[in-house]
Amino acid sequence: MGTAQDSVRSRIEELTQIKDAARQGPDPAATERQHGKGKLTAQERIDLLLDKGSFNEVEPLRRHRATGFGLEDKKPYTDGVLTGWGTVEGRTVFVYAHDFRIFGGALGEAHAQKIHKIMDLAEAAGAPLVSLNDGAGARIQEGVTALAGYGGIFQRNTRASGVIPQISVMLGPCAGGAAYSPALTDFVFMVRETSQMFITGPDVVKAVTGEDITQNGLGGADAHSATSGVSHFAYDDEEECIEDVRYLLSLLPANNRELAPVARSGDPADRLCDALLDLVPAEAGQAYDIRKVIEEIVDDGEYFEVHPLWATNIVCALTRIDGHVVGVVANQPAAMAGVLDIDASEKGARFVQFCDAFNIPLVTLVDVPGFLPGVDQEHNGIIRRGAKLLYAYCNATVPRISLVLRKAYGGAYIVMDSRSIGADLALAWPTNEIAVMGAEGAANVIFRREINSADDPDAVRQERIDAYKSELMHPYYAAERGLIDDVIDPRETRTVLIRSLDMLRAKHADLPSRKHGNPPQ
Repeated sequence: MGTAQDSVRSRIEELTQIKDAARQGPDPAATERQHGKGKLTAQERIDLLLDKGSFNEVEPLRRHRATGFGLEDKKPYTDGVLTGWGTVEGRTVFVYAHDFRIFGGALGEAHAQKIHKIMDLAEAAGAPLVSLNDGAGARIQEGVTALAGYGGIFQRNTRASGVIPQISVMLGPCAGGAAYSPALTDFVFMVRETSQMFITGPDVVKAVTGEDITQNGLGGADAHSATSGVSHFAYDDEEECIEDVRYLLSLLPANNRELAPVARSGDPADRLCDALLDLVPAEAGQAYDIRKVIEEIVDDGEYFEVHPLWATNIVCALTRIDGHVVGVVANQPAAMAGVLDIDASEKGARFVQFCDAFNIPLVTLVDVPGFLPGVDQEHNGIIRRGAKLLYAYCNATVPRISLVLRKAYGGAYIVMDSRSIGADLALAWPTNEIAVMGAEGAANVIFRREINSADDPDAVRQERIDAYKSELMHPYYAAERGLIDDVIDPRETRTVLIRSLDMLRAKHADLPSRKHGNPPQ
């Protein structure tokens, strides 16, 4: 008869064997198949995401209790999803990762309950949640209980929205209703060739509409990062993708009650930006790359652009200025002259809302000729969809600084965080042109009869254009009327922003008492 101590040792040995088996998965060949597709296993992905040795798994021994269709004979540990927490650069992060080797990562009742548990823990602990998605959707053999599991995930995504950062990393197929959880999160990462998202797959599309398209053509990384805007980032491999997830997390606060971490650099706060004098042409119609301006202003020229391939006429980026994280929204004259359209408005609005939710100050760089005209834009709702950007800025209570670099015309000037909609500080360079419209258009409207009846219409038109510019569009017109707080030397932009953000860091603003607003959709 063995001793009690022997019994404890044998139980520990048994536990170790069970956990080792769970980590290896039920079938070694499944791991080979996963690698053969150019994909990592769930555990390998978690190891890349989290600091070495920091992962604490939750419910590793969970097994489903479903019967029928052969399920009673297949009850692997983990039930196809790894859940737990660890650290990224020493800060707590919660994670769940679908294990495609088990039931194709399909979601069943136990699988869903594990995810629910870790989502609840993330919200309670006030720490970011990262999902590593590689699943085949609902586990059909479990019927409606699988669908209810998705409902629980969606409900928790929504409840945690604006409370903790939520990041979805797409590393395999995501079809049907499963695609809605990533869509409810703050950021979506995708990997080319191996990850897809769609509500109805290519076969259904072909059967219903007759359109013939591949999975990647319909819902691949490039389709969603450049055309639909569903994905914020696209990568060629998982390693690069997960590395950028870690970088993004380093820029974000743990929750909506904290500020983003400060990371001081050797970039002096009083550094003059002499290059700005040559980067931005004085001529309003001449193109340039606004990203070069951002590089000059921010710490060490580093920034993390969100949606870099979609709605490229506006740039949204997270960066640091004097070590503090800020969100930058900037018109991009190098794409469509920096005009605001439907996609740019929605991209900007979503980014502004995110920054406001997580206490990230906003710096807006304005060089906008107006909203894009056209039947297509009007019929597709530029009014209500453009109003999303307006609503987001008006509703934001974080520190807000706008800087007009060159042109700022019409309603687009108002929408781009002008003084009149609540910017804390409105600044401008001496190259600014703030007006209802460009001088040429204004002169053609105001002096139409005089120009048409003149012996030399072109000469008269140019005279009136010059007069309009001189009287209503000179660089100090808005400042003289209190619509601009100061006209600054472009070389001092970084210094002025640092001082201004430092002054606004303790800003507190309350919104009216209400359940929630009703933003334009």
